[in-house]
Amino acid sequence: MWRYTVLGAILGLTLWTACPAMAGDLADFNSLMESVASHNRVAIGYLRTENSDLAALEIDRTREAWGKLQQRFGGRRPDMFETNRLYRNFMTGVSARLVGAELLLNAGRSDAAMESLNKLREDISNLRKESGIVVLADCVRDANTAMDALMAYNDRTLDLSKTDIATDIAGKAAIYGHELKRCDDIAAEPVRSEGEFRRLIDGAQLSLSLIPKAIATRDADLLHRVLIELRSFDNLLAFRFG
Repeated sequence: MWRYTVLGAILGLTLWTACPAMAGDLADFNSLMESVASHNRVAIGYLRTENSDLAALEIDRTREAWGKLQQRFGGRRPDMFETNRLYRNFMTGVSARLVGAELLLNAGRSDAAMESLNKLREDISNLRKESGIVVLADCVRDANTAMDALMAYNDRTLDLSKTDIATDIAGKAAIYGHELKRCDDIAAEPVRSEGEFRRLIDGAQLSLSLIPKAIATRDADLLHRVLIELRSFDNLLAFRFG
């Protein structure tokens, strides 16, 4: 009888220690991926401001961070990614994308390099979404996409008396506002209460509140100023949290 008791205790201990390990795998993966993503988005930010030297430095740091993730998870994926059809191609494709971005940058094609890094950002987001993993960075990326659609109306000559134009602007502004609120809800408490995060989220929401006034008064110039301000908040959100 005592043998069964001992075996039961050993089995229980094994199961108890295995569960935290599995959770730890995903936490480690997310942490290492955030290191990759953070350097990647800083590189994108530097390319956007045409600072190629600092962008090249951040691409190197992205590659270094990626090496750490690949060393840890290249041979064994976390359980959450067990059935993820994108995982294998993702793990084998990141290094080539970073090398390609560096070559493009060295060739003076900074726009193409930025496009390649933005594609990496998309790949990271798609990988997590395939496994149902939700993080703030992916929400910020969705908000960026919504802002891109809204920026299509950045035109001082816009005729806001046209109902279809006014309605579409209002709809796209509502979508962007929804994404901002979702990001605010997703953010972990330390981030949500962080001064910079609050300034960007609250500032963007305040700017959004002026769009109905611009539409009602048919003030295309006001709309233009609001959109420029929103784009600034949006870029900073991507640079810092996306």
